[in-house]
Amino acid sequence: MSQIEAEQAKLMAKTEQIVVVRKWGIGLSFHSLIALFIAACIITGFFLTKDSKQMVEEDQKNSQNDCDLFSGKWVFDDKSYPLYTEKNCSFMLDDFACEKFGRKDLKYQQWRWQPHDCDLPRFNATALLEKLRGKRLVFVGDSLNRNQWVSLVCLVESSIPAPLKSRDRLFNGSLFTFKAIEYNASIDFYWAPFLVESNCDDPFHHRVQYRIVRIQAIEKHARHWTDADILVFDSYIWWLEDTIKVLWESSENGNATLEQVEMVRRYDMGLKTWADWLEKHVNHTTTKLFFVSMSPSHLRGEEWGMEANQNCYNETEPIFKEGYWGSLSKPKMMQELEATIEKLKMRGVKVDILNITQLSEYRKDAHPSIYRRQWVPLTEEQLSKPPSFSDCGHWCLPGVPDVWNELLYAYLFYF
Repeated sequence: MSQIEAEQAKLMAKTEQIVVVRKWGIGLSFHSLIALFIAACIITGFFLTKDSKQMVEEDQKNSQNDCDLFSGKWVFDDKSYPLYTEKNCSFMLDDFACEKFGRKDLKYQQWRWQPHDCDLPRFNATALLEKLRGKRLVFVGDSLNRNQWVSLVCLVESSIPAPLKSRDRLFNGSLFTFKAIEYNASIDFYWAPFLVESNCDDPFHHRVQYRIVRIQAIEKHARHWTDADILVFDSYIWWLEDTIKVLWESSENGNATLEQVEMVRRYDMGLKTWADWLEKHVNHTTTKLFFVSMSPSHLRGEEWGMEANQNCYNETEPIFKEGYWGSLSKPKMMQELEATIEKLKMRGVKVDILNITQLSEYRKDAHPSIYRRQWVPLTEEQLSKPPSFSDCGHWCLPGVPDVWNELLYAYLFYF
């Protein structure tokens, strides 16, 4: 018997008691009977409304599960977007503050990602903070993951009064932490561009020509995120450098060797070290794990119809050709990631891929280009050729990484 039927049965029994009472001369007034009838309607309506709300929520959840959120198109929407303003984000970094550094065309802030077969849930900062109450979310990876971390901090921080939020940098500058004090929640970023150890582990002083990766070593980094409730990883662009060498360490004699290893193979080895750590050290039932797929760069304008030697500089519109895929996004690397995560699934570890690659491929207009802080003084020659110093890898904020976080939000609530 349902809860509604049970309440109706109680009401019928009460009515029968009233009739019996009246029959034996005790009596109830007509107004009392009317009051009981109204109460019954309210109770029935309450449970019907509650059940209807639950049905709507379940239908929404099921429809999200049936939808490919990563297949869709960009729709211009200057009514709902941006979700925050650059000036009002007190934790914005100069790397992504394009308006602050002179960009006048702000259309890049006003595009909404529209999946083909459903709608992306509207981001709700208060709901997310409540979801994170007493928890720790950590982004682990390179500067693109930091791009996404700053985006999420900007998305939520306007909902928190100034005395109840803070940002710090810990552990030799590798760990950046944002705290929502009222919620006892933290949203952190940890710099580890290869996930495993390397000679590029300083988040600011890593301009090295020859990169060396300790392919079997991850614990130095991982001990700083073992206790996280939600982990969001990325690692791709740093693996593309041709001169990367792999440092092998023998467990038998302690000797180390340095070897040049082909790109996909070294990526596979790094992912294996990462996957082994997850299997051994993460609580598989409580920790939510995500991996953000490769973020594309727009360095070759000829691939979308520009002249040679042109890039994202002066681009103000997305690419509208569905399925556009730039040559700097390597499908074999993506396949290697998918294979690693499939093996983890067979070992009882669930990692969701946030497949942001295709949707980001369309957004040649959304990079900082020349509109960011230049950390090294520019030469006269560079100044005469703006494409030569344009940043076509990172993303302006507000912008594309906000959509990555809308996707993360959807997964946290509906998947």
